[in-house]
Amino acid sequence: MAKRTGSLPRVLPVRNPAVPAYRWLYEALRGEILTGRLRPGARLPGSRDLARQYGLSRGTIVNAFEQLAAEGYVAGSVGSGTYVSPTLPEELLPLRRTVEPPRPPHPPRRALAGYGRRVQLLPGVEARPTRAFRANLPALDLFPVALWSQLVARRWRRATLGLLSGSEPLGYGPLREAVADYLGASRGVRCTAEQVAIVSGTQEALDLVARLLLDPGARVAMEDPGYIGATAAFEAAGARVAALPVDDQGAVLRAASLRGARLVYVTPAHQFPLGTAMSLARRLAMLDWARDAGALVFEDDYDGEYRYSGRPIPALQGLDRHGVVLFAGSFSKVLFPSLRLGYLVVPADLVERFAAAKSAATRHGPLVEQAVLCDFIGEGHFGRHLRRMREVYAERLGVLLDSARERLAGRLDISPVEAGLQTAAWLPAGVDGEAVARQAAARQVEVTPLARYARRPLARDGLHLGFAAVDRREIRRGVRELEAILGS
Repeated sequence: MAKRTGSLPRVLPVRNPAVPAYRWLYEALRGEILTGRLRPGARLPGSRDLARQYGLSRGTIVNAFEQLAAEGYVAGSVGSGTYVSPTLPEELLPLRRTVEPPRPPHPPRRALAGYGRRVQLLPGVEARPTRAFRANLPALDLFPVALWSQLVARRWRRATLGLLSGSEPLGYGPLREAVADYLGASRGVRCTAEQVAIVSGTQEALDLVARLLLDPGARVAMEDPGYIGATAAFEAAGARVAALPVDDQGAVLRAASLRGARLVYVTPAHQFPLGTAMSLARRLAMLDWARDAGALVFEDDYDGEYRYSGRPIPALQGLDRHGVVLFAGSFSKVLFPSLRLGYLVVPADLVERFAAAKSAATRHGPLVEQAVLCDFIGEGHFGRHLRRMREVYAERLGVLLDSARERLAGRLDISPVEAGLQTAAWLPAGVDGEAVARQAAARQVEVTPLARYARRPLARDGLHLGFAAVDRREIRRGVRELEAILGS
């Protein structure tokens, strides 16, 4: 077993003066080992460190260590130190497994703020094998890890005091410039670098917007079905969420839902989760409404980089001439989720307010990661990676559509797919999406019922199918499993 080098000073129980010093130290360290706070292979503090910390003689320390070694708890290594034994005495293992930290007899009563009572836990990304049809995930196995590692190492070799000190609240200046240039060229966004805020992802952008713009009781309109993370952020802020139906032209601008709304949340490039694109007429009507109502529009461009057919659709923000659109995107769907870097483009008159909110909450995001991403974009690696992934995802989409036509015709109706990492597929009338999802999970297939994203009952349920993260063989396997489920 590899030894863990280095150890930190340990806080041990208060010594009972009636107990000999060596015995107290022996029992304290033994207790740390049995409860798992000192794990097998962990290095014990040095005898000099313990002697200095607790005012003991080195002889006392050595006596305690020798007793622990004699009973099999620790082993010494010449020149390296004393380590917890990889295998503890067998008769003591049951005790180690049953020791638990004390629990209060009754949960304490807490006085939470309204936000604390309203906020709900969102599911995280689990580290498990990727299988059909996991959605909202890129092909992580194809990310150029070696190249990224080289950029990270180079940044650290050339680290300056400025890189180690920090940045302004809205993020690393060169990265903000790179993002502004990229968005202008690829998404038709009209902004300066000063309007770009670097955030940890779209979820932080939603939280910032909710805290800055929405008082408790404020009205927000959003697509239904729609992104549950947006709903969670708005409701945690105390907002009242009104539903905008979705048809083949995107969100329907229903007057009853928009009345009194301070904010509208939309995914116009590739509606989540149905996949439709908002028509130009709807886009212009939404901008006119926001201007007249004195409201703002939150445009979530969660996977606008990937388009496989039709002409590129410019961002809604690019049509905005009155500063009513907040434009957000994330590098999680393009690069890898744990990077936790995204951007929020804000109207010029709100830049100072967003900078103040960022400074009060996080000061600024991790700077080294921002600098590495800036290098990745500026040296052309980002563009090359995007082009490669478009080809890969288009091929995988083709495999899904061909396999579905062959095996699922009449059982699962896949919507036309022009963009994104996933698509909607409609079940026959009367088929319960939750029942299908349970049967699919038993066959190691992941599908999400569309009804989970809806505030109101759907006329017809369906499934959310991801195709980007899994290879051709796994896609075909997933289709065969769905055929077995839907054919029974």
